[in-house]
Amino acid sequence: MKKALILALSLSLTGLAAQAQSAAVKPANAQEKVAGPQIQFEEVKYDFGTIKQGDVVDHTFKFKNVGTQPLVISNIGVSCGCTTPDWTKDPIMPGKSGVISAKFNSAGKMGMQNKVLTVESNSAGGNAMVALVGEIKDAASANATPTMTVESKTNGVMDEKDAKQKSKIGDNKIKAKRKSS
Repeated sequence: MKKALILALSLSLTGLAAQAQSAAVKPANAQEKVAGPQIQFEEVKYDFGTIKQGDVVDHTFKFKNVGTQPLVISNIGVSCGCTTPDWTKDPIMPGKSGVISAKFNSAGKMGMQNKVLTVESNSAGGNAMVALVGEIKDAASANATPTMTVESKTNGVMDEKDAKQKSKIGDNKIKAKRKSS
C-alpha cells in the first residue's frame, strides 16, 4: 500500500513538472506584450554607404509601441553636434507607431562614421540606441579620382598580368598628370 501511494505521488509530480515545462516553451515568433510602454524599432542601424564630405544624410527610423501603456520620448541624445534629431512628440499609444528623423551633416568629417542617437523614453526596456554608419570621402579627391579604360586582347579576354600592366600604365599617366599640374 505504501509503495502504491509513493508511485501515485511520483507520477502526479512528474505530470505537474511536464505541464510546467510545456507552458514555459513558446514559439519563436510569439510576441509577449510587455507591461508598460515598450519601443521596438524596424531597424537600429542605417548604413548610408560612402558619401562625399559635405553631403547631408537624412534618415527616418520607424518604431512601434509594443507595450500596454503610452510611450513618451523625452529626449534624444546625439554623439556629436553634426547630427540633428527630430521625433514624434505626442505619446504613442500601444500598437501605434512613431518616427525619429536624423540629419547628419558630414562637413568637416572624414573616414568611417558611427553616429549614435540615444532615445530616452519611458520604455520598460530603458534607453534605446539607433545609429547612422558609413564612410566619408574627401570631396576634392572624390572628384579627382580618374576613371581608366582598359583595352582587351583581340579575343576579349585579359589575363591578370595584362590587367596589372595596364593598371601600372594608367597609374603612371595619373602621376605624370599630377606632376604637370
